[in-house]
Amino acid sequence: MSVYPSDIDQPTRNFALLCHAAGLTGCFLPWIGHLGGPLTVWLCTRNKDPFIDEHGREALNFQISMLVYSLFPCLLFALTNTGLFLIPFVLALFYVLNVVGILAASSYVRAGKSFVFPYIFRLLR
Repeated sequence: MSVYPSDIDQPTRNFALLCHAAGLTGCFLPWIGHLGGPLTVWLCTRNKDPFIDEHGREALNFQISMLVYSLFPCLLFALTNTGLFLIPFVLALFYVLNVVGILAASSYVRAGKSFVFPYIFRLLR
């Protein structure tokens, strides 16, 4: 977790915020939008500022982790045939957690602070 001065300019904050908020494109394009939105924004803006690069990596790591965390129980339920009716509830739970995580990260970015999601895979460093 890095510490940045609170005087980060507004365009930098906006791009970092967009890295997190782009995960909400998964509401319209499930599975693809959650990863594609943050990845597109991060690849286009990561060289502009280290603050944007850090938040873009964090947003992607979060979305990858949410994908893995939601797929594992669904695969387990599908393979055992005992919990097929639970799959929509599991997906809904992770969908809500995803939105809450995006909103929490966005509020920190608006304030110019660094945000680190707990319990996620750090694939992009």
